Amino acid sequence: MSETPKTPVIEFKDFQFQYFSQAEPTLHEINLTINKGEKVLLVGPSGSGKSTLGHCLNGLIPFSYKGEIQGSLKIMGQETKEMDIFQLSKMVGTVLQDSDGQFIGLTVGEDVAFALENDCVELESMKETVQKVTDIVDMGELLKSSPFELSGGQKQRVSFAGVMVDNVDILLFDEPLANLDPATGKTAIDLIDRVWRDQEKTVIIIEHRLEDVLYRDVDRVIVVGDGRIVADMSPDDLMSADILPELGIREPLYVTAMKYAGIKVTPDMHAGRLDTLDMEQVKAPILAWNGAQEKKTKPAERPVLLRADHISFQYTKKRKILQDISFSIHEGEMVSIVGTNGAGKSTLAKLICGFVREDKGKIYYSGEDMADWTIKERSKKIGFVMQNPNQMICKPMIYDEVALGLRIRGVPEEEIEPKVDRALKICGLSPFKKWPVSALSFGQKKRVTIASVLVLEPQILILDEPTAGQDYHHYTEIMEFLRSLNSQGVTIIMITHDMHLMLEYTPHAIVISGGRKIGDASAVEILTDEEIAEQANLKVTSLYELAVKTGIEDPSSFVQNFIDYERGARQNEDETV
Repeated sequence: MSETPKTPVIEFKDFQFQYFSQAEPTLHEINLTINKGEKVLLVGPSGSGKSTLGHCLNGLIPFSYKGEIQGSLKIMGQETKEMDIFQLSKMVGTVLQDSDGQFIGLTVGEDVAFALENDCVELESMKETVQKVTDIVDMGELLKSSPFELSGGQKQRVSFAGVMVDNVDILLFDEPLANLDPATGKTAIDLIDRVWRDQEKTVIIIEHRLEDVLYRDVDRVIVVGDGRIVADMSPDDLMSADILPELGIREPLYVTAMKYAGIKVTPDMHAGRLDTLDMEQVKAPILAWNGAQEKKTKPAERPVLLRADHISFQYTKKRKILQDISFSIHEGEMVSIVGTNGAGKSTLAKLICGFVREDKGKIYYSGEDMADWTIKERSKKIGFVMQNPNQMICKPMIYDEVALGLRIRGVPEEEIEPKVDRALKICGLSPFKKWPVSALSFGQKKRVTIASVLVLEPQILILDEPTAGQDYHHYTEIMEFLRSLNSQGVTIIMITHDMHLMLEYTPHAIVISGGRKIGDASAVEILTDEEIAEQANLKVTSLYELAVKTGIEDPSSFVQNFIDYERGARQNEDETV
């Protein structure tokens, strides 16, 4: 039986792009063909050029971001240089990382209908189309809701519907998982997969979270590094090559576990997805490795630094946000607060910082009731890095933004510069010291806000999604710095959707769901408890699933062994360096 001939819909030929503001090209010699009906994952470290590739596809280059183009890019057989952004928008629909930046209408229905209104579509036909596409993304019953009142996952679905009304052939997703909890992210990948199959679209996904995207079938993974295509292969072939670690891209955890067990990963193992992995080839080495691991002793418990005692809070009488929450955090701990989008995690952080005040209960710092502490008094002990960097940044230049807190506190200028330099270096921002904030990406802005709080040397540091939008290299840099701060006695609290961060860096995890605490234990215990994971929109780690599939009696012990082994391997690397 002969194969159906492939129809190219995207063709890069000797393509090069250089921003007018840059001295060197961002993209070099791109030769890439994507065929009709393919689902392609685009990965690469920050600054590799993958987002620039996406901008070339949807017309933001050259229409919004100016620069010099060499070579050819054809979409649906037409040279993009000879088209305008309106023509391209009828071929390529883009769902942005920041959904809020994509909304135009006051209601879901108005927002989805925007493109149809521009095309002067007749009202009845417009309503019918809007209902049809919102039903596809399971938002058909929320047409009268404001987009800004929706959860992260719902916002993304509205953006998705907004590009689907044009019936475009190509769908481009720019980091669709960046701001979603694990279970909502899984649902988003399911939705993309369903639309890809049912609507026969060509789908391109740009994403850091490789393992989460590979939860469903992908035809090819295209790896970008330093503005060039480093690899273009099937997931099975990619897992067999040592390309990802060399570029600082995180492999799926179960693949790393296989390598720790001494397994040479080969294409015939089908390791591209855990569901397709040939367990017969990996079972014996995994069991042997797990049995050989030594159990670690728990460190001695330190005094309690922060204690919440039966706190409750609500913004309005009808809307209870937090209900009867108690927990203790010890000096020098690293703790993750996890749970569903909208569970109340960020509100809990605001209560600790004093931005809002609890309706019931008390919060204690080193045994002292904080009820009468002002925000300024709390800020001397507690630093807070918000999820959205645009809500924190208030200076046009990066150096001034990071120095702001020190200047407000009256620190002499000669003492400020070395402190700012150190914070910028830690956050990978030294080359941008004299840059304007407006020139940075979302992820880089995130690092500016972390630097601006780190420079103040707080005793407790609370970070809301510290690694969202970061590649594995910058993620590791930030987390290793936080770990070094922690080793100096700073207590770190992280609100996160990143299950690997929770496992690797935070021995203690607090789980919030529906405004209530439903879990307070070690990260390993939480992420191997299927009931808690389901309740809180978490996702049991693929390490747990691998342990179950290989018949390990205590899967949680296997997960703990992996974390201990990885931590030991990293410490040995640091000592060698």
